Parts: sequence; C-alpha cells; structure tokens
Amino acid sequence: MVTAKVADKIVAEVRFKSVGKIYHFDASEHSGLGVGDHVIVKTRRGIQMAEVAKISASSKARKDGTKLKKILRLATPRDLVLKQTWEAKDPDAFVACKRIATELKPSGIKYHQAEYNFDGSRLSFFYTVTEDEYSGVGRMLSRLRKTFPDCSVDMVKIGPRDLAKLLGGIGACSGDLCCATFLTEFSPVTIKMAQAQGISLNPEDISGMCGRLRCCLQYEYEQYVDARKHLPKIKKRVGTPHGAGKVVGLKPLADIATVVVEGQQHDVRREDIVPWKEYEALAAKAGSPCERHTSGGCSCHTEKA
Repeated sequence: MVTAKVADKIVAEVRFKSVGKIYHFDASEHSGLGVGDHVIVKTRRGIQMAEVAKISASSKARKDGTKLKKILRLATPRDLVLKQTWEAKDPDAFVACKRIATELKPSGIKYHQAEYNFDGSRLSFFYTVTEDEYSGVGRMLSRLRKTFPDCSVDMVKIGPRDLAKLLGGIGACSGDLCCATFLTEFSPVTIKMAQAQGISLNPEDISGMCGRLRCCLQYEYEQYVDARKHLPKIKKRVGTPHGAGKVVGLKPLADIATVVVEGQQHDVRREDIVPWKEYEALAAKAGSPCERHTSGGCSCHTEKA
C-alpha cells in the first residue's frame, strides 16, 4: 500500500474508467488509502465509484481556486457487488433506448451506450451528434425518464474522440487505439505536428478512426522540432562532399539532409554539410593564386604533404 502525507492534505488521483481521465479528491480523512482501492465520491453526475490511481501530497487548492472535494468513504464489498450487478443491466437499458429512438425518430443524433452508476441510482445515455442540425433530445430524455422511473436519468453528449475511446478499434499502426488503451486525456494535435515530421498531409494518412488528427502525431513532435534546429532549412544552398547543392528534404531523427547536386540526390550527414557562405569562402580561397609564390611554380601543397 502506497501513501503520501503532508501536514494538511492527502490528494487521491482517481478515475471512473480503467482508461479514464484523472480527477483529484481530498483524501486527508483516509490516511490508509492505497493505489487500487475503490472509493465513493460525489460528482456533478451524482454519487459515483472510482478507483484510486495515485496518492500524492499537496497543500494547494485547484487551479480555479476552489477546494478539492472530499472522498466520502471507502467502497465496501457490498458496493463492489452492486456495481457488477448494475453493470450487467447496462445492455438492457441500451436496448430500451434504441427501441424508443426507433419510435420517436430523433433527428441528427445517435446513441452508443447506457451506463448505470455503481448503485443504480443514476442511468446515463451517451450520444453523438451526426448532423449540424439535430432535434429530439428533449423528447428522448422525457420518454427515458418515464421508462426508468426508479433512477435519475440523464443524457451525455460526447465528441468523436470520446466515441472512439468508448468503442475501441484498430489504428493505422495495426494496434489497438491509443485512446482506448492508455491515453487518459486528449492533448491538442495540429497540422504543424505532421508537417514537422514530414508526414503527408493527405487526410487519410493523418486522420484517426474518429476523423480527427491522430493523437500519435504528438508523440515524437518535440524530438523532430529539436532535431530540425540543427539541420539546414529546405531550399537552402549548402556545400557537401559531393559539391554545392540545394536541400530538398530532411530526415531529422537520422540527422541527415537530402541535397540535390547537379541533378543527383545525396543523403548527407549534418557534420558533412557546410553552410553556403562558408562554402563560397572556401571555394574562393581554393581558386585564388598562392600568396607566397606570386611568380608561379607553387609547391605549397607538396610541402604540406
């Protein structure tokens, strides 16, 4: 059991799903709490059960200045059994939702999952918007509340990335989707990240199953940015062991620039590349007459040899 304590506060980092976003709660009243324990907490969506992912020490409030909510209590064996019992009822609730949607025919929305909280007091239906204009959410919610009168019913709108995380699948790398296996939060991903890595900007090459830019574009972005700082820019003229040429491509992680010299492409390592001004100066010096033997008959190169 791992715990960390300071004089005033113990902070528990918890998640509500196995690969879910991390939330922080005040665990000062539960000093024996450990990673892997289940706790009961109060959230905007009612009383929920969460798993402790980490215990850390902190004397600070949240970034917005508000205090952390306290953990209500440790989950009991009965709570864990209740959770399994209600999880088994999720599919039936989803079937009922689909049946109601078939009857009411809401426009521009699609339902994907039903989920009870651990004690069955709350039932959530997750949906996405499939068109710019949509309607029928209110009618659906009203009907669902009548169908499930013994619990509090709400509807949760999710985005394309959340949907991919929910459904899972296989990515372009032939592995399971990152969002469904280890990504707990979505970080901003931009076209600039693809450009820095020399990846084709074809939407099919840079888009994930969710239709958004692939999360993996950010994994090596900083390494590419740092590596490119030490290489010449595209279209720059440089000197190489093959002669003077123009940079037409970069292989940042290999520390190589592709240079065209007299119509031929050459991969040149960074240490063999000479800046253009320096190359011009060397070429001019090599072509100038010997300053020591102005009358001709220079043998300096023989003497140096």
